Amino acid sequence: MGVRRACEVIGAARASWFRHQRPPRPRKYVKRASPRALSQYERQTALDTLHQERFCDASVREVYATLLDEGRYVASVSTMYRILRSVEEVRERRRVAVHPPTVKPELVATAPRQVWSWDITKLLGRQKWTYYYLYVILDIYSRYVVGWLLADRECKTLARLLFEETTAREGILPHTLTIHADRGSSMTSKPVAFLFADLGVTKSHSRPHVSNDNPYSESQFKTLKYRPSFPERFDSIEQARAFCREFFPWYNNEHHHGGLGLLTPADVHHGRIEERRDYRRDILHAAYEAHPERFVHGKPEPLMLPEAAYINRPEEGKIA
Repeated sequence: MGVRRACEVIGAARASWFRHQRPPRPRKYVKRASPRALSQYERQTALDTLHQERFCDASVREVYATLLDEGRYVASVSTMYRILRSVEEVRERRRVAVHPPTVKPELVATAPRQVWSWDITKLLGRQKWTYYYLYVILDIYSRYVVGWLLADRECKTLARLLFEETTAREGILPHTLTIHADRGSSMTSKPVAFLFADLGVTKSHSRPHVSNDNPYSESQFKTLKYRPSFPERFDSIEQARAFCREFFPWYNNEHHHGGLGLLTPADVHHGRIEERRDYRRDILHAAYEAHPERFVHGKPEPLMLPEAAYINRPEEGKIA
């Protein structure tokens, strides 16, 4: 046998072997009708029965029970429902209210007096069920408390008065400020909403049941209540006011905020950023010149401030 003939025989044998090694082709699955299924005539009979005028306002269970009392069995309750679903006749009959989807607030502040956040927290009184209500308005860029009020109740009128005084003192121009809050009764009240409309202020609210849509106010309240001098309970509203009169000047003018490059809120709010950073830079450079071996990363620089403050930072594609 020649070499060519031998190769042909070997190739044929190999092809035959591979052909027998292939898995059998799967058979096409054919769904078989259940022997318990209703015939087309029985299905149509059941549908015609359900379409009778006397059953137009009756439930399927009511139709099923009525037919049994008349000595007739057309189909089971579940089968009747399947038949009605097949012709799209099963749906909610009531006019159910559909609430629009809540929109996630996305706010950006690149300077003071652009976005404020406000909230109300309770301070415990000496007697059980006694509270004092602390209203606080915070600039989210500078973290500066621009206004606060302590009262013995939560009141929309007091909130309106606080905003009137604060916006006048800060010199807010129309259509330059957005105020964010949660959905408390005072925050969503008509007097406050009408005031914002008169002042040309844009209002923003947290989503329902979302706890992290107002982070700046919550963080400020935590700083308030973690002060060593903060008591478990206040003996009177006068004591609570005395504490606030001491706390807020400290917070604005002395508290070096970690989110502000360790500057104070007053430094940022009143435009003293470069002055403070230049002074710190001189101190750091002098320390470096004296002992460069102690600074393994080279000449130190003061901490930088974030370029912007966000409530729910927008996605990269949305940031202008």
